[in-house]
Amino acid sequence: MEVEEQEMRKSRKISSSSSSSALINNLDDGCLMHIFSFLSPIPDRYNTALVCHRWCYLACHPRLWLRVDRSMKDFSEPGVFPNLEEAVSAARPGDTILIAAGGSHLASNIQIKKPLCLIGGGELPDETTLVCLRGSDSALEFLSTCKLSNLTVKAELGCCLLHRSGRLIIDECILQCESNPLDYLSCPIVSTAGSGIFPSNLKSDRDSVSVSHTRIEGGAKAVLTSGGLALQRVRVIYSRTCLYFWFDVDCK
Repeated sequence: MEVEEQEMRKSRKISSSSSSSALINNLDDGCLMHIFSFLSPIPDRYNTALVCHRWCYLACHPRLWLRVDRSMKDFSEPGVFPNLEEAVSAARPGDTILIAAGGSHLASNIQIKKPLCLIGGGELPDETTLVCLRGSDSALEFLSTCKLSNLTVKAELGCCLLHRSGRLIIDECILQCESNPLDYLSCPIVSTAGSGIFPSNLKSDRDSVSVSHTRIEGGAKAVLTSGGLALQRVRVIYSRTCLYFWFDVDCK
C-alpha cells in the first residue's frame, strides 16, 4: 500500500508540473511577449529563447530587441538597422539595442534622450566596438536613464561617454581614450549633471553614474565632473594587463 501511495504522489507531481507548463503555453503571443519584456535581456531573455521554437521567435521578436548589424544587406527586416544612430532614433523608451559583434561601429555625438539599454553582441566587450572620430565631443551623450553592457567605446579626442542627466549604468565595458601625448585632452567619462546647462525638464532627481567591472584606458582621468556630482565608492582591481574599475558618481 505504501509503495502504491508513493507512486500515486509521483504521478500527481508529474501531471501537475506538465499541466502548469501547458497553461503558460495557452497564453497568446502578445501576452507571452509582454511577460518576456520584463526579463533582463542577458541572460534571462536569452535563455528563454532556448526553450522551444515558439519562445525563441517571441523572445527574439523586434518588439523586444532592436539590432545594429552592418553585415546585413537587406534592411527591410523590421528592427534591424545599419548603424547605431538610426537604431536609437527608431527605438521606443525601454527598448534594448543589440549591437552586432565584429568590426567597428561609428558613434559620434549620438544623443540619447530616452531610457535605453545598449548591449554588445559578442562574448567579450572587445568584440563589439564603438569608435568616436576626432572632431566629436563624445561617442554617446546621455540625457536619460540608460545602461551600457559588454561594449568597447573608443574616442580619439574628447570623451567616450558624456553624461548630462539621468542614471547611467556601465557594466563590463571597455572605455579607451587617446594615449600620450594627447591624453590630457580626453577623458573616458564626463558628467555635467547638476550644472544647470540644461533646462529643468531634462534634469532628474536621480542623476548618477554607476560603473562596474569596466576597463578604463588612457585619458587625463577616469571621470571628470563639472556639475553637482562627485566620485564615490571607488574600487580598483589590478591584473597583469589592465585595471578594472568599480565606482559611482553621485550627489555630494
